Amino acid sequence: MKIVALAGNPNSGKTTLFNLLTGSNQSVGNWPGVTVEKKQGPYRKAKEVMIQDLPGIYSLSPYTAEEVVSRKYLIEQGPDLVINIVDATNIERNLYLTLQLLETGQPLMVSLNMIDLLKKQRRKINLKKLAYLLSVPVIAISALKKKNIDNLQRQAEHSLTERPTYPQLQYDERLESALTMIEKNLTGIIPATKLRWYAIKLFERDEQVKQEIKLDATRQKDIEQTIDTAEKLFQDTSDSIMINARYELISRLVKMCVIDENDFAMSFSDRVDMVVTNRWLALPIFFLVMWAVYYLSIQTIGTMGSDWINDVLFGSLIPNFVQECLVKWQVASWMQGLIIDGIVNGLGSILGFVPQIMMLFLCLGILEDCGYMARIAFVMDRIFHRFNLSGKSFIPMLISTGCGVPGIMATRTIENEKDRKMTIMLTTFMPCSAKLTVIALVSGTFFPDQSWVAPSAYFLGMVAVVGSGIFLKKTKLFAGPPLPFVMELPAYHFPKPANVGRQVLNRADSFIKKAGTIIFASCVLVWFFSSFNFLLQPVGQNHSMLRYLGMALSPLFAPLGFGDWHTTVAVLAGLIAKENCVGTLRITFGNATAAGFMATLRETYSPIAGYSFLVFNLLCAPCFAAIGTMYKEFGDTKWTLRAVAYQTALAYIVAMLIYQGYQVIIGQGDWFNELLTGVATAVIGYGLLIKKDQNEDLNNLPADIQEGASK
Repeated sequence: MKIVALAGNPNSGKTTLFNLLTGSNQSVGNWPGVTVEKKQGPYRKAKEVMIQDLPGIYSLSPYTAEEVVSRKYLIEQGPDLVINIVDATNIERNLYLTLQLLETGQPLMVSLNMIDLLKKQRRKINLKKLAYLLSVPVIAISALKKKNIDNLQRQAEHSLTERPTYPQLQYDERLESALTMIEKNLTGIIPATKLRWYAIKLFERDEQVKQEIKLDATRQKDIEQTIDTAEKLFQDTSDSIMINARYELISRLVKMCVIDENDFAMSFSDRVDMVVTNRWLALPIFFLVMWAVYYLSIQTIGTMGSDWINDVLFGSLIPNFVQECLVKWQVASWMQGLIIDGIVNGLGSILGFVPQIMMLFLCLGILEDCGYMARIAFVMDRIFHRFNLSGKSFIPMLISTGCGVPGIMATRTIENEKDRKMTIMLTTFMPCSAKLTVIALVSGTFFPDQSWVAPSAYFLGMVAVVGSGIFLKKTKLFAGPPLPFVMELPAYHFPKPANVGRQVLNRADSFIKKAGTIIFASCVLVWFFSSFNFLLQPVGQNHSMLRYLGMALSPLFAPLGFGDWHTTVAVLAGLIAKENCVGTLRITFGNATAAGFMATLRETYSPIAGYSFLVFNLLCAPCFAAIGTMYKEFGDTKWTLRAVAYQTALAYIVAMLIYQGYQVIIGQGDWFNELLTGVATAVIGYGLLIKKDQNEDLNNLPADIQEGASK
């Protein structure tokens, strides 16, 4: 039985070609030990040939479960022929895997798929020259249109019969010299056909290969000296040297083989990307874009709708109508209080933010659908790696701007277990739609003419993520290198109204349903505790159960500037749902109109205290639904408690620094709070500036990935 393996990038047409070669006679299962699909079937023209479809991968670096499976299969089992399916329309990206397949020493042929689409791109590929430079057969096909499949089959059958060997490609002379020296140390230990592969992996300091071949101390020392010399010569790390060498070779291959009629005409996306992904302009542009998003959502267009709902719909129309009906029906006074003060005012304070939330989702949906958010992920990956964070962490955090629950669940795409757990801890720092109600309340109440407050909440969440990444990566729990981030940047295009509209309506519908269930029940409970004493007798709020419960805990929040029972119970209610913060405040202050409620807040708290309240609720432990999701993803109570404790402690420290720092600036600080502020500053400074123990920096990355895949 001869085996032909199909290898290629995701979406390169590999599955279509597999179906053409095998017909419908296929078997599908999982690779042993991992939940990665294993698909194989007999060659329809020769039953003694088995076609093995390897998982779609971008490289053979052991970062994902798919890459681990493919690499292990190629190196340990060694098929009789590997057909590398290359997307001809993205040849620059696809050739990276091709070079790595050549490094394995396996018999190889290249199949350029989607060759018909090159005409639309006004590009051509010189197949003979590419085959000569790669030293392997290159066949152009269109699997979807079944073009040139016969030529591919003839070449594959010839390669299986002849089993030709091809010379290895040569990289930079200095790199080749280092690889040759490593190969000499492996001679006699590794088969000659695999010398180059193992030499490259050792040069890249691949931990899995180091453990596999177990060299003696002398050989290890010689190899390490060779790598150190190369790193000093190139002034870069060994794995980066190898990556750059491959891309330099790909660049030369493309220049020599690809004829592009668009070389002198940049596309629209290219021209835009020169600006929005520029090293110096990308972040300022992102800040400006997010400021505009929040300005439209919180300060202008969204506020118009919210003002009408708060002042007209729930300010007079609904309360007056309900009040008249209740009086007419002679409903008991306590029931009138429940309906008017508890339900109508409580839900009204939440539903009043629906226009702002819909405007926010509309803006974010447009940015996502037009392709800009993919660029931000690319830009943030560059920043995240500087602070030892995985670029893949940005995607869950981006999703968390809608809701923390799907954001936490999106961390499943992060293969490294440590990076995944840290992202779960940090992703809810980003302001979700529920926190937007608190942002809008504080911004509209204490800073009505300031447009910086709402965007600052977004950027404060990002600062908390970056700062936490710096600190947590220095601890034993999270030490280790982050994984690289691979993401295709789509071309810019006008957003489709149907897609954006569907996204806005779905998220608004989810928010309204939440208000009609969880928040409704919470408002009833808050009203009950604020209207009765411990003997269940109806009393004023100053003698209610809620007031005494809040007063017992309020001293904890005094250093943050909002140490009274109203805000304390609002924070506790926020654990059920962050929107409850606003509804609880509205109920406890007992104002019938939104304007009166906001006026009372301005009289009770200073603007800096209001901002401190915003910061604490932005960064502290998320709602119960998000905490439950964290528990499911961690699979461990200790990790969940550890995450909640860290989030709450960080929120407390940051809010205290903001409030007490301002008090010191205006000369109204006292010695005790100044002492607390100094201690908090020292704690943050120590966490950011302490040096990491380099001996604990690297861990067995492939083992971590295999463990995560098995889980």
